[in-house]
Amino acid sequence: MMELNEAKIPTMYFIGVSTGQSSSKNIFPEWAKTLKISPARLIGIDLKIHDNPENYQKVIHFIKNDPLSLGALVTTHKMDLMKACQDEFDEIDPLAFELGEVSSVYKRRGKLFARATDPECGGKALEIFLPPNYFSEFDSELLILGAGGSALALVWYFLQGPGKISAPNKIYVVNRSQGRLEHLVRLAEEWGSSSQIIPLVAHDSSVADKVINSMNSGSLVVNATGLGKDVPGSPITDGAQFPIEGFVWDFNYRGDLLFLEQAASQKKNRSLTLVDGWDYFVIGWTQVIADIFELEIPTKGHLYDLLSEQAKERR
Repeated sequence: MMELNEAKIPTMYFIGVSTGQSSSKNIFPEWAKTLKISPARLIGIDLKIHDNPENYQKVIHFIKNDPLSLGALVTTHKMDLMKACQDEFDEIDPLAFELGEVSSVYKRRGKLFARATDPECGGKALEIFLPPNYFSEFDSELLILGAGGSALALVWYFLQGPGKISAPNKIYVVNRSQGRLEHLVRLAEEWGSSSQIIPLVAHDSSVADKVINSMNSGSLVVNATGLGKDVPGSPITDGAQFPIEGFVWDFNYRGDLLFLEQAASQKKNRSLTLVDGWDYFVIGWTQVIADIFELEIPTKGHLYDLLSEQAKERR
């Protein structure tokens, strides 16, 4: 892990796996000017997937005690970091505590706060492309590949959040490990919605392929794994046939994006709508920046459109 040095100007950190490849390093300086938070700096911190708890604790302890280190955006490590560092936070957002994940770390009045932004930001990104009340009007299903923080947030959106009024009857969640699936199912049981969740452990891609090949037309398939971004590859094989007139959403916006490439090969014949993670990226980043620098940044309107356009120019 990189050495952490005392910040000399207001500093935000990006805790991920391959932060040097993110567009954020090119976008942040321009956003800082627009939001009038300059001088400010963004520093990436790369940790291994499912890293040692001590490494997460070292990062959060440093941010907590360094005056000009104002906070951090967390990507791949949302659940692992929360589990390792829960005692370091002075205040934990109720939803972050309930879900067991943190995506925004920030300070207020000398205290360190943890917040889960994905339930709100993921829902808003979804609403950009999915028609209102979609699952109420069509007998379509939802498949989420992965069971990390962003996957859990999407399940919350449909079972407890704004999407509850039009939730799919079946939500398949496919993941390599049993533990995170059990955590998700326990929450669904607490919410009284466990009958909608179909958890499946997949030690290889054949399980995901089988589900995709059986889904109703118009269904939504989501890649919430790091495959295609943090590491190359896809959670499915070329043998998977996406549902006719379906939606294919990859939470990733960079990397080899093999999952979207596989969907693109079927787009015309199966009338697919393909969506990458760009809007999710912009919405998620702007909301965490708002937390860290004590700003109000809307998720639509003139300021958001300006920030989004600036990001596209530097993507």
